[in-house]
Amino acid sequence: MNMGEASRYLTNFVDELAQNGMEHVVISPGSRSTPLALTFTEHPTIQEWVHFDERSSAFFALGMAKSKQKPVALVCTSGTAAANYYPAIVEAYYSRVPLIVLTADRPHELRDNGAPQAIDQIKMYGDYVKHFHEMAIPEANPSLVAYARRQAARAYSQAEATQPGAVQLNFPFRDPLIPDFTLENLWGNASGKYVTGITGHEQLHPSQTETLIDQLKDLSKGIIVCGELPGDTDVEAIHQLAEQWNIPIFADVLSHVRHGNNGNAKVISTYDAILKDEEFGRSFEPDFILRFGAMPVSKPYLKWIQAIPLKHHIVVDQASGYREPASLETTMVYSEPNELVQQMLKSPVQPTGDPAWLDTWTKMDEAAMKEIHESVDGEQLTEGKVAYELTEAATTGDVIFVGNSMPIRDLDTFSLTKKEKIRIHGNRGANGIDGLISTATGFAATGRAVTLFLGDLSFLHDYTALFIARKYELNLRVVVVNNNGGGIFSFLPQNSEADHFETLFGTPFNPPIKALAEAVGYHYHQPTRSKELQQLLEQPITGMEIIEVVTERDENKQHHRALWQRIAESISKEG
Repeated sequence: MNMGEASRYLTNFVDELAQNGMEHVVISPGSRSTPLALTFTEHPTIQEWVHFDERSSAFFALGMAKSKQKPVALVCTSGTAAANYYPAIVEAYYSRVPLIVLTADRPHELRDNGAPQAIDQIKMYGDYVKHFHEMAIPEANPSLVAYARRQAARAYSQAEATQPGAVQLNFPFRDPLIPDFTLENLWGNASGKYVTGITGHEQLHPSQTETLIDQLKDLSKGIIVCGELPGDTDVEAIHQLAEQWNIPIFADVLSHVRHGNNGNAKVISTYDAILKDEEFGRSFEPDFILRFGAMPVSKPYLKWIQAIPLKHHIVVDQASGYREPASLETTMVYSEPNELVQQMLKSPVQPTGDPAWLDTWTKMDEAAMKEIHESVDGEQLTEGKVAYELTEAATTGDVIFVGNSMPIRDLDTFSLTKKEKIRIHGNRGANGIDGLISTATGFAATGRAVTLFLGDLSFLHDYTALFIARKYELNLRVVVVNNNGGGIFSFLPQNSEADHFETLFGTPFNPPIKALAEAVGYHYHQPTRSKELQQLLEQPITGMEIIEVVTERDENKQHHRALWQRIAESISKEG
């Protein structure tokens, strides 16, 4: 027995997503979601991906959506399956990634009465989704077919609009659950979108741009800061703006401004290391900071701007929101970065940077880079050396996905400027250690060879994602720094709590990385010298590979602090 003519409700819904540009859906198995799962799988142009773990599935879809810069759909059954999507939806909200979350549900008569696998799924993600809609129960009704197309088009449009994010559509289904795919004209007659949304980009009126620049025209000590930027940002235009204004760029490791800059000396990649000496940093007071994108990873930068007086702090964001955790007096500029930069470049009035100001930052950057290069010289495999070698081995077009806690901080320190256009991504919306393998695997599913760099706890946290990479034979290299615990806590005040530190913060779990890798059929390597790691990283990424680098947390802390001290001594001679 099947759903009969009511099947058209679902086939037209799914087809409308395809008409809008949907290419991928990630499905987790379940009974109540049967109508959606079968219909997506039958559609001729949408590729389905199946994974048993809903939490991992959601991060996998997140990675695909980040890579493709377009919505990806998720399908799950009713009950706690939908709750497992929550962490990835939170990340999508903060990192502005478009997802269409399709949660199957019990019909209304089976809710709130003890029926199995029935929880309250109405607006279950709260304000972390841009839009919620409870879908009608499928019927053989032409008006409902039109309604289904309308809701699909609306969901797709809202997910990818100016500030992308997740939307949730909740689908209640009654038995029978099997669609009828023998119907004539199964997918309808659509030759385009049912609802066409035309979304403009926020930009300033030219007079507003002139007013903004007028505030800066007499100031000579400026800095352009680039955090993680929207995927379509023209970074070359930002380089051009720095050239025209003759001021330095503080380029976050996720900004895509640090790499592929054709040797632009105005890019300061070591500003985090320079500013670790807080007293020294306070002797350099910029007149203004113009930031594009999210707040940089660097904590020393945050502490620095909170400690110095600023005449103007300007944050450019492409959509409404308030990404300004420093709590400074700030001018929030809501504009597409590309639009604003082009207006600024054409302005008849321009700030003129102080050559001595730029020269000082450039020389400090060179001094810091020299110390970093010397710190990774030799065959010892430190955690910083791993981050350094990852960047050194990468070539134009390569993707590095970096985990949170220490890996991204090490990459921020040891990934120096280079001409090759490599792309470094991470989940910095909520900064969690969950879902990192899944997100990187989602990138790999879009046809890109990906190197994932993360710690041992993050690896354990998302181990099930290795199964989906194996299932679909994706090209993924996982570099695991195994220091047997949470390495970042060694740098935090908790480290002084000797009685409880290891149990609560160090959290050693003695992960058997080799056995775990081999259990899922991954190639495994454990280099012990720098040359061995270099040789592994220079090989093309073909298939699935795990590289484990074993380090020791206290030794790593000492190595980092010694480097910071040498950098502080070196830059003091330049400042």
